[in-house]
Amino acid sequence: MRLSRPFFQLPVLFDVARMQAEVAALPATAWVSHPDQLSGNSAARLISASGGETDSVHGQMLPTPWLEAMPYLRQVLAGFGVVWSRSRLMRLAPGAGVPEHADINYHWHRRVRLHIPVFTWPEVRFHCDGQAVHMGAGEAWIFDNWRRHHVENNASAERIHLVADTTGTAAFWRFACGQAPPREQWRAVAWDPKVSPKLLTEADQRSPVMPAAEVQWLVDDLRAEVAVATDTAEARRCAALFDMLLDSFVQDWRQLCALYGAGGRGKPEFLRLARAVHEAAKPLAGGLVMRTNQVSALLVLEKRVLQHLVSEESAP
Repeated sequence: MRLSRPFFQLPVLFDVARMQAEVAALPATAWVSHPDQLSGNSAARLISASGGETDSVHGQMLPTPWLEAMPYLRQVLAGFGVVWSRSRLMRLAPGAGVPEHADINYHWHRRVRLHIPVFTWPEVRFHCDGQAVHMGAGEAWIFDNWRRHHVENNASAERIHLVADTTGTAAFWRFACGQAPPREQWRAVAWDPKVSPKLLTEADQRSPVMPAAEVQWLVDDLRAEVAVATDTAEARRCAALFDMLLDSFVQDWRQLCALYGAGGRGKPEFLRLARAVHEAAKPLAGGLVMRTNQVSALLVLEKRVLQHLVSEESAP
């Protein structure tokens, strides 16, 4: 999700010792390799599809057995009063890092990632759009993951963050991005052994066919960000044609939705249109990038729009 600046620190502090005790109690079997097999990166799943050992962002999100055994972490998450999507403990080995990238997938269009460091050291630096911060243990941060970012663990010990994805409520966004009071006035969230909160977790967000209004929203957002990588007459011509192609795509998608609805009927027609737009975009988008992060416009079209238009489970 795009933010007005790279980082926001939320005015809240958590019980570091309690978090560390719960995380340290996890068995070795809780930790799995990073989905992209990044060296030195591993994770323990806390909220996942059906509460299982999966990294999918689709399906009913539920606490895993690992989170069920961590009562303070459940209190931490529940205290924000938001609906949580996929959430994990992310571990970086000494000397390891997360390579520079931008999160462009559809999942990230409406969601932000909350970071709460559990084990960390001053040598751990989080970089985003040319700025760098050290997120201290027990603090809470969000960042603009649409911008290019990377992480470095230059310490001699592992770094572990609680990372949790949410779209956030209005109250959450006021709390996260509003004017923060002095640090000595920040809320400190203590462990309460009498409280066993129920977490709010995302239902399956997939629809058989993406409604026309959401397609319009996604495409308009993409069109507003497209720029030429090198300013030439040919690049400007391709940019204009790419813009017209996307506008026509939205109009045709809206007509198919008017004819078939978004319940899954007419699936072959929707897929045919998506494939045609993808093929038509290939020769036009080669020199087009997104202004904010310089990612290929064609890649963003694929990952943020085209791959999510029709659910695999939709009716023919």
